[in-house]
Amino acid sequence: MLRRRMGYSDPTSGRDLLGNRSLCFIFICAFGLVTLLQQILYGKNYIKRYLDSYDGSYDYNSTACKELRQEIMDVKVLTMVKTSELFERWRNLQVCKWQQNMVETNNFKMSLSRCCNAPSFLFTTKRNTPAGTKLRYEVDTSGILPITTEVFKMFPDDMPYSKSQFKKCAVVGNGGIIKNSKCGKEIDSADFVFRCNIPPINKKYSADVGSKTDLVTINPSIITERFQKLEKWRRPFYEVLQNYENSSVVLPAFYNTRNTDVSFRVKYMLDDFDSQRGVFFFHPQYLLNVQRFWGVQGVRAKRLSSGLMLVTAAMELCEEVHLYGFWAFPMNPSGIFITHHYYDNVKPRPGFHAMPHEIFNFLHMHTRGILHVHSGACT
Repeated sequence: MLRRRMGYSDPTSGRDLLGNRSLCFIFICAFGLVTLLQQILYGKNYIKRYLDSYDGSYDYNSTACKELRQEIMDVKVLTMVKTSELFERWRNLQVCKWQQNMVETNNFKMSLSRCCNAPSFLFTTKRNTPAGTKLRYEVDTSGILPITTEVFKMFPDDMPYSKSQFKKCAVVGNGGIIKNSKCGKEIDSADFVFRCNIPPINKKYSADVGSKTDLVTINPSIITERFQKLEKWRRPFYEVLQNYENSSVVLPAFYNTRNTDVSFRVKYMLDDFDSQRGVFFFHPQYLLNVQRFWGVQGVRAKRLSSGLMLVTAAMELCEEVHLYGFWAFPMNPSGIFITHHYYDNVKPRPGFHAMPHEIFNFLHMHTRGILHVHSGACT
C-alpha cells in the first residue's frame, strides 16, 4: 500500500503502470512549461543563473560553452559594454573547462613569427647584432649606439631559447587579482616561469605567486629609484636578485639613451660578483615590432607593459601559455575591490600603458583557446 502511495508500480498491475506513465508525462510537461516560461521571462539570465549554481565544469565543446564564448567574442571593443557586463560574461564562462584550440593557437603563433620572431630577435645577441653595427634605439630613433667591442662582449652568442622549446609556461603578472589565489604551487609546476620587474616572492607571497623564476624583467626605473643607479652600494640589489636563484634577467637597455648605462651597470655588477646569472637586453627592433603588432589589435599606448612583452614572447617560446596576476580593473570579476599590485596599491603613471585593452585582448585569446587566463582561486 505504501509503495502505491509513493508512486511505485506493481509489475503485475498494468493499470498502475499506465497511471505512473501518465503522471510522468504530466510532470515532464509541467517542468518543460515552467522552464520555457522562465526563459521567456528572464531570457539568457535564467541560463546564467543555472550555470552559476553548477558546481562542476562544462565540456569545452558543449552547446552552453560555445554560446558563452560567443557572448564574449561579440564584444568587439572594450567600450561596447559596461565593465560589469563584461565581468558577468567572464564569470559565466568560468563554468567551462578551458581547452587549447590548436588551429587558433598555431595561426596566432604564425602571425607573431612573421612580425616579431622571438626565437631569433627577442634579445640582442652577437648573431643578430654584429660588432660594428649601429643600433637604433626603440624610442629615441635619432639616437644610434655603435656596437663597440666592449658592448659586443656583453651579448650572448645567440638566443638562449628556441621556438616552442617549453611545453607549459606561466607568465606571472603583479596584479592584485592573484592575492589569496593559492596559485603558487600550480605556477611552480610550469616548465618555465616568467615574472615582471622583480616583484616580491618571499614566504609572505609564495603561496599565491609561487617562487620558481626562469626569466624576470627589470625596468631601469627600478634601478634608478630604488637602488640609486647602482652608483653607490650595489649589494642590496644583488641580494634582491638572490631571491630569484639562478633566473636570467632581461632589461630594455635600448628603449632610450637613458636606459643604456643603467642597464649595463646590472651586467657589470653581476660580473663583479662572479654571478652565473644570464643578463639579456631586449632587441629594440623586436619591441618596435611587438608594439606595432598589438597596435593593430587595438592596444595603443605610449608603452606596452612588461607583462604584455613577456606574454608575446611566451606565445612563441612555449606550446601552452598560462597567465596569472593579469587584471587591469580596480575590482575582481565578482565586483570586489582589489589592490593594484598583490604587494601594494601604487598606481601606474596615467596614460603610459593601456592595461584594460591589454587584458581585454587576453580575455579574447582565452575565449579562442590561444592562452589560459587564470582570474580566480586555484584548486
